[in-house]
Amino acid sequence: MKLSILTLFTLLSVSAFAQKDISKVWVSDLGNGKYKNPVIDADYSDPDVVRVGDDFYLTASSFDAIPGLPILHSKDLVNWTIIGHALKRQPPFDHFSKTQHGNGVWAPAIRFHNGEFYIYYPDPDFGIYLTKAKNPAGPWSEPILVEGGKGLIDPCPLWDEDGKVYLAHAYAGSRAGIKSIIVVKKMNAAGDKVLDEGKLVYDGHELDPTIEGPKFYKRNGYYYIFAPGGGVSTGWQTILRSKNVYGPYERKVAMDQGKSPINGPHQGAWVNTPSGEDWFLHFQDKNAYGRVVHLQPMKWVNNWPVIGTDSDGDGIGEPVLVYKKPAIAKPVAIATPAESDEFNGTNLGLQWQWQANPSATWSFLNPTKGMLRLYSAKMPDSAKNYWDVPNILLQKFPTEKFTTVTKLTFTPNTKLENEKAGLIVAGLSYANIAVKSKKDGNYLVYTTCKTADKGKAEKEEVIVKLTTSTIYLAVTVSDGAKCQFSYSLTGDKYTNVNDVFQAEPGKWIGAKVGLFCVREQQTNDAGYADFDFFRIEK
Repeated sequence: MKLSILTLFTLLSVSAFAQKDISKVWVSDLGNGKYKNPVIDADYSDPDVVRVGDDFYLTASSFDAIPGLPILHSKDLVNWTIIGHALKRQPPFDHFSKTQHGNGVWAPAIRFHNGEFYIYYPDPDFGIYLTKAKNPAGPWSEPILVEGGKGLIDPCPLWDEDGKVYLAHAYAGSRAGIKSIIVVKKMNAAGDKVLDEGKLVYDGHELDPTIEGPKFYKRNGYYYIFAPGGGVSTGWQTILRSKNVYGPYERKVAMDQGKSPINGPHQGAWVNTPSGEDWFLHFQDKNAYGRVVHLQPMKWVNNWPVIGTDSDGDGIGEPVLVYKKPAIAKPVAIATPAESDEFNGTNLGLQWQWQANPSATWSFLNPTKGMLRLYSAKMPDSAKNYWDVPNILLQKFPTEKFTTVTKLTFTPNTKLENEKAGLIVAGLSYANIAVKSKKDGNYLVYTTCKTADKGKAEKEEVIVKLTTSTIYLAVTVSDGAKCQFSYSLTGDKYTNVNDVFQAEPGKWIGAKVGLFCVREQQTNDAGYADFDFFRIEK
């Protein structure tokens, strides 16, 4: 039987989209030579990107989540996959063995120099760190402190043609007592030590309040500092340029929201393609969904960049919603960052992160059974609620509307009471649906905690006493990050809980969804929960 060309093309297209690694809820590549923004509709805040040959590599802020400093790869700036993390554990190790919401890795910079990848990242409480790798997928070197101090944030290096090395960075007002300024400092040839106190090159108090996130470049004899001003959710992309590394710097705005629906389009990376096109990746703050990643065309006019499309000709671009993809030599398969996990391998999917440096006893994968086993770990004595619990396994919301389903088999320690395992949506407030052990058996419970970050108590509702150890748990996230939790004993018909939870962002991050298994008491053995799968669906 012969297939028509149209039928064959349709089958091939369906096959491409049906790959197991492709998201069912957000694909930026439209399959017709165009893409839609955001290219990554998930919370990869403060993105920075570098091109090496035909490959692009992106990293982003990760705060206290571990593994940290995610590394994403793309061939066309539209289709991205997670390939690893630069930070397996966060120093100081004891400090980050406890939850440190909003602290840790702030805006990093990734560069390629002398055959190695360099990531400079700031910890606003400890200083600026450097980690390096020959292979961007890892392993990465142990972070070393390039400059210690409080409030040093958003570093970016520049290797000049004369062999001199510089570092630009900003200041966090919460730690340094000053903000909205950018400085440039000298570094040693190895780029692993700051040599001086630096010079102030720009004060943004008048025109660019809260200017931060500098990215340092050199082109056509000009030094450029790309820096976001105006605040996370409402700002614009400022460009500074000078013929001298220390200035004085001229100023121009290259992109703002304009008449577009994209609020605060700024903070990101300029890259060019092998064919010579210029592009800019940046974030947009979407409240509970975090800071998602957009891709904008970019052009140079009189040695100034214009980012997005300048329809009114004022020299300031506006973000695009749909645009033609970057021109590349070879077609690229559709790809998206990992979301679902069948737990069939020996490693967790790269999308997963803990709320602190993990203990080896928290989780084990059983590839023979195809399950993830979480052992119950005792909550810290100081914990008022799950905000302070480190062993919660989470991933980013993958887009605005989706459903998460997991299958859980719970085996509590019969000598304990109040062990608990289930599915959670976590932020400044959180909610979860879980199985909880009591002296007379296991119960399905629904728990909410408003303003958990303020130490408020949970509200727990018993739904039903269970007669089986296996249950299916789900949460459907709809417009506005409204979350409907549900459960099923059979995996086909689900019963909603009597509440719709409003997800909230965390500290500088979007809400997350994931799994947990905890206990309240100390003992010499733990109960456990076996999770068969974790699926993100429409």
